Amino acid sequence: MASDVIKRRLAAILSADVVGYSRMMGDDEESTFEILRQCRQIIDSNVAEKGGRIVATGGDSVLAEFSSAVEAVRCALDMQTGVAKCNSDLPEERRMRFRIGINLGDVMVSGDDILGDGVNIAARLEQIAEPESI
Repeated sequence: MASDVIKRRLAAILSADVVGYSRMMGDDEESTFEILRQCRQIIDSNVAEKGGRIVATGGDSVLAEFSSAVEAVRCALDMQTGVAKCNSDLPEERRMRFRIGINLGDVMVSGDDILGDGVNIAARLEQIAEPESI
């Protein structure tokens, strides 16, 4: 049956997450939310400028896909630079420090969502990345 065929495509997947977000929310939810909102404006803009698409967000995380691995890396670099500027006037303990993982791999497509090992690898790379790194 044609409707049972899983659609796949090659994609550059960017997975980003804030280090210590739960602690920050526990300390001051409203301030943390506002800082994250400012950072997300930078991130969302960078993803769009580099031709990417935000697939999912969950609190402090962002999952985006790109048709180009080069553009995904350029986006990640711009994200880290923009977030650093956003953090510059904040006390050390209030700064958003993103870890970013990028993987070029095959993904399964379900509506607007992407899943599969290609996404999982990007998430694992993000988890082992140093704060403020790619």
